[in-house]
Amino acid sequence: MHNWPILSILVWLPIVGGALALLLGNQRAQTARWLALSFAVATFALSIPLLTGFDYFTSGLQFVERREWIPAYDIQYHLGADGISVALIVLTTLTTALVLIGAWGSIDKRVNQYVAAFLFLEGLMIGVFAAVDAMLFYVFFEGMLIPMFIIIGVWGGPRRVYASVKFFLYTFLGSVFMLVGLIYLYLQAGSWQLPDLYALPLDAKEQMWLFFAFLIAFAVKVPMFPVHTWLPDAHVEAPTGGSVILAAIMLKIGGYGFLRFSLPITPDASHEFAWLVIALSLIAVVYIGLVALVQEDMKKLIAYSSISHMGFVTLGIFIALMLVRDQGNPEAARLGVQGAMVQMISHGFISGAMFSCVGVLYDRMHSRMIKDYGGVANVMPWFAAFLVFFGMANAGLPGTSGFVGEFMVIVASFQVHPMLAFTAAITLILGAAYTLWLVKRVAFGDVGNAHVAELEDINPREWIVLTAFAAGTLLIGVYPKPLTDLMEPAIAQLASQLAISKL
Repeated sequence: MHNWPILSILVWLPIVGGALALLLGNQRAQTARWLALSFAVATFALSIPLLTGFDYFTSGLQFVERREWIPAYDIQYHLGADGISVALIVLTTLTTALVLIGAWGSIDKRVNQYVAAFLFLEGLMIGVFAAVDAMLFYVFFEGMLIPMFIIIGVWGGPRRVYASVKFFLYTFLGSVFMLVGLIYLYLQAGSWQLPDLYALPLDAKEQMWLFFAFLIAFAVKVPMFPVHTWLPDAHVEAPTGGSVILAAIMLKIGGYGFLRFSLPITPDASHEFAWLVIALSLIAVVYIGLVALVQEDMKKLIAYSSISHMGFVTLGIFIALMLVRDQGNPEAARLGVQGAMVQMISHGFISGAMFSCVGVLYDRMHSRMIKDYGGVANVMPWFAAFLVFFGMANAGLPGTSGFVGEFMVIVASFQVHPMLAFTAAITLILGAAYTLWLVKRVAFGDVGNAHVAELEDINPREWIVLTAFAAGTLLIGVYPKPLTDLMEPAIAQLASQLAISKL
């Protein structure tokens, strides 16, 4: 497999599939569904060799491909993957296949364009995780906004145009700052390759400007408080598949950007302003958790819970900096980054599953309001079992993946200051409060609504989707070692990079 351009295949195969789906035309909906699913499943199958052919003992990039692309500016088509990229790429290929299975019956207008948008999005997101050339990264990073913008704007709810424009403007404006930063780095280093940018010496002032350029771009993506307001709107209006991909994959690109750009390129500025990111992360974790408590719309509640859980990711990443720099403790720093990464993958499974559950109910009742339900467990026992399980995982129950990442981040933050750990741990209480409140009102009690009494339990298609998410959640929760082993060399190298000042 090593002599195959495996990363290029993973990037371009779904894009080719999307183009073919578009060519089918609007009339052949069923053909488009099968075509898209076969491409998505093939892409997932081809991403497995990334795990089997991966050398778990080296921190360098693997599966590397390099081609001249725009020689005048030394921009190269340069792809490579380490453990962090591989974990996110496999999550992307799996989630896309599940999304296409989940949307089988619920999308009936312009089906070929819908499935094509998801395949394009999949290829571009894999490109983001595999790009080693900063300009190539930027092209993929911007490119994936377009299919998502279309998915929300065409197949979304009543306020879909407002939500899609807001999503696009926020993320686009954020990434303009990153583009300026990348051009500055190119003029200094004469190269777009990430290893060259890591080695570039930068003084304190340069690092500060670059750090904030990256911070704005990636904070909008995560999204961090206070630039998070586009996310609840986007989630509420997006179709179920759009919400799943947005929560499971696209939010991770912000955290990934911090690990790939902010920390290694501007280590001193990142350390200098770590307190700012940690403060914003803790506000997200606590305040947004409280906001989630008062939501009446199921999707809004899960959207706010996403922001709160992603606060753990940025917290873990920047806690690591303080541990390396202030305490000279790379072991604990690795724990912080490991926790952030496990949290990212775990959140992909859990939030994807929670939005899928809302989709199952919405397909049947066409309402997302919690008050319209009650007693669902009496008529949909299997669905209720899944909902309770994912609710527990969302609240961070030990034995589920939701616990592992948060626990690692809390342990790491305890070594910086016990108050940090205590504040972060409040999420577990809030998470339990809003998630169990949601599950109780939707699933339990008496059937108060005549429509609920007529609901049918999940069909085989929904079984496949929810079982796959549940398997991932349980596997990482019970035995996270394969995942942490995969990412350990890359994270150890990052921790050693952070220890070296550029000043």
